[in-house]
Amino acid sequence: MNIAVFPGSFDPFTNAHQDLVERALGLFDVIYIAIGVNSSKKGLMSFDDRKHAIEKLFEDSIRVRVTTYSGLTVQFCEQVNAKFILRGLRNSADLEFENAIAQNNLLLAPAIESYFLMSRSGLAHISSTIVRDILANGGDISQLVPTKIIDFIKKD
Repeated sequence: MNIAVFPGSFDPFTNAHQDLVERALGLFDVIYIAIGVNSSKKGLMSFDDRKHAIEKLFEDSIRVRVTTYSGLTVQFCEQVNAKFILRGLRNSADLEFENAIAQNNLLLAPAIESYFLMSRSGLAHISSTIVRDILANGGDISQLVPTKIIDFIKKD
């Protein structure tokens, strides 16, 4: 079984994240959306809300599992028997950053391979950081974030 881990903070989970997962389901049997827990960071959404919102978004897909984790991503991959780490690339800066992480992950766990998917045209401009900034300044994020995720943001 081909299992992938899609790690990130997902604060919030965006349309670009959703598109990446949906496209990757053609490559992998199971995808764990793994929300990295860093207790020193205060985010827009609580970790529980992030998890519940993403679960709601993918409630009809038995091949998508949502969880939180702490520590090294490769260690989490080993815990769930994943041989792949899924990452999205928006631009060349992402490539440089993600390549460095992938090279280090290969040193730590040579059996775990990183797979990169380019952002689909029209979604490459979306990042959780930009979404948080727009929201903090009273802007409309409805074109950037799935409605089911926005519902969880509004309840906070």
